[in-house]
Amino acid sequence: MEPLILFDPLALLLVVGASLAVAAVRASLGDIGRAVGALGPLFRADPEADAARAMPMVRAIERVAHMQTLAVTDRVRARHPVIVAAAKALADCTDPACFRRYADETLADRARRHRGGYEYWAAAADAAPAMGLAGTVVGLIVMFANMTAPEAMGGGMALALATTLYGVGFANMIALPIARRLERLSLDELAWQRRAFDHLIALAECELAQPPARVRAAA
Repeated sequence: MEPLILFDPLALLLVVGASLAVAAVRASLGDIGRAVGALGPLFRADPEADAARAMPMVRAIERVAHMQTLAVTDRVRARHPVIVAAAKALADCTDPACFRRYADETLADRARRHRGGYEYWAAAADAAPAMGLAGTVVGLIVMFANMTAPEAMGGGMALALATTLYGVGFANMIALPIARRLERLSLDELAWQRRAFDHLIALAECELAQPPARVRAAA
């Protein structure tokens, strides 16, 4: 009895390569780069730990602003790049609405870039079953083309079944889990960053709002 062989390099290349190619056609070059780059932090990223490190930095910025002025908030020792950039923007801020706009645009841009990465893998997951079906059709064509030679029909049948297996497997065991995890990481990351920005927006509104008495005195 011959051993069961489930690995067919040709069928695997046909399904995975075609699925990634279809996803690439639907994405921009930047999205493709982000999708590939996201594989690195896929399991290393920890939004909860990032939030736990970042929020004390936000509170330190608040203390400095209350004790001195917003203009020196960029001197706070912050190690997270998002908080560092926010502190610099806050130090240059002269209008709470301006800083709110900076925060909203920053988060919207980050959400757009994240979305491009995980939607690439979602598109590959969508395409994989269809690519498996295409491989199945090719295998059946090969099989029926060799009807007069029964010993040659096995290769076509094996290709037909293998591509179906690889299409379903790649979609549901690789591409879709990657897409869903990246989406979840994005939502968690944006949530804590939104919370941090809300604190800093409130700080800007508090520190830059002119008290009524001061306004009357100036008048």
